[in-house]
Amino acid sequence: MIDFAKFVKYSKPGPRYTSYPTAPEFSEKFTQEDLKTYFKNQDKNRSLSLYIHLPFCRSACYFCGCNTIFTSKEDKKTRYIEYLKKELNILKKYLDTKRVVTQMHFGGGTPTFFSPIQLEDVIKTIKSIFPNFSSDAELSCEVDPRYFTKEHMDVLKAGGVNRLSFGVQDLDETVQKTIHRIQPFELTQNVIKIARDAGIKSINTDLIYGLPHQTKESFKKTLEKMLTLDVDRFAVFNYAHVPWLMKTMRKFDETTFPTPHEKLEMLKDTIDFFTQNGYKMVGMDHFAKPEDELFKAIEKGELHRNFQGYTTKGGADLIGIGVTSIGNGVDYYAQNFKDLEDWEKAIDNGDLPIFKGYKLSDDDILRQFVIMELMSNFSLNMKKVENEFKISFKEYFKDALLALKEFENANLIEISDDKIEVSQTGSMLIRNICMPFDAYLNKIPEDKRRFSKTI
Repeated sequence: MIDFAKFVKYSKPGPRYTSYPTAPEFSEKFTQEDLKTYFKNQDKNRSLSLYIHLPFCRSACYFCGCNTIFTSKEDKKTRYIEYLKKELNILKKYLDTKRVVTQMHFGGGTPTFFSPIQLEDVIKTIKSIFPNFSSDAELSCEVDPRYFTKEHMDVLKAGGVNRLSFGVQDLDETVQKTIHRIQPFELTQNVIKIARDAGIKSINTDLIYGLPHQTKESFKKTLEKMLTLDVDRFAVFNYAHVPWLMKTMRKFDETTFPTPHEKLEMLKDTIDFFTQNGYKMVGMDHFAKPEDELFKAIEKGELHRNFQGYTTKGGADLIGIGVTSIGNGVDYYAQNFKDLEDWEKAIDNGDLPIFKGYKLSDDDILRQFVIMELMSNFSLNMKKVENEFKISFKEYFKDALLALKEFENANLIEISDDKIEVSQTGSMLIRNICMPFDAYLNKIPEDKRRFSKTI
């Protein structure tokens, strides 16, 4: 029996580590000229991963932390696609778009809020600019089941999309009303059938724990219903409450949130539920069937983490396309303008619409490797790090190892001469375990850290 009361003290602000350094370190000192230089010196043997941001939603889901634009106007979507095409043509001037593409992801917003004809236009344009998709490329799309039809599916399938991720969050009626997202189970069931009938073999559904009015019992009922859909992966995220960033989150009565203790119990119940029903835990928030490529990757220690979450497609340069998109290479991050008007203005000027970014130092690259290994594989081979980066691990990271002692004493990790191994219980606190390696976070007093709580 786990004494979760002991772990409530770890409920503190901390990054999710979809990048390192994290987004607060990005600076406007990084300009489009810096990105052009990176593209000029690009390694043409490295593959590409494309992220296309389609930002529009009809209405707000109050829990959402994504960069979205609410509209019901068709002309806004049409205009956005025209500017997306212009951005792609500007990109083509500086980036070798004949490099092999191993991954493409449509995120939002609600990508399927665009019409099938509009999506078809976007896909055809991308494939005309980037002609070399690998035969095993992962092409994925986020889907809001409330805006998805067979016609959408036909277009996505024809465009090569082979993985869909359906947003569900929670099935409880009270929770759905509170978060402003009414989505009956039957609706989700129907759209997953559409995807299966079209031959989509990799289907993920997103769930969130920690939402207002959720209880252990209500969330267990959601899990039980969702299990009947027999999807390939589940992503079960900890609700990130950041009302200082997202105004819609201020609509919640914070007294209705589960406590950190209850959230840990929900996570433990979720892990037990899925593992007892044939799924394996992958990373800190994913569950996959044993035959899924995510699980195969973690068995080989080859799982990677990027802005889209966990992936098997490592070693690729990520190209962000669309308003607010983030891209990265070996030693840089670059983010497009967040404001639609600023993004359009840059494109009208013929510029890469870069708002800010970051050039990684050697120390950043080392710490990035360490943190991403722990986040992805719950294990770190210190000898491998020493060989690759020509350091003495225990000397270089002596402060971090000292900070990890309390996790070791609590049996959340095990540190040997060669490895750091995270226990199953420790995996629930993986963000906390990574934080001692974060050189930037440790310069900020805890009460000044603008991140969601780790629990």
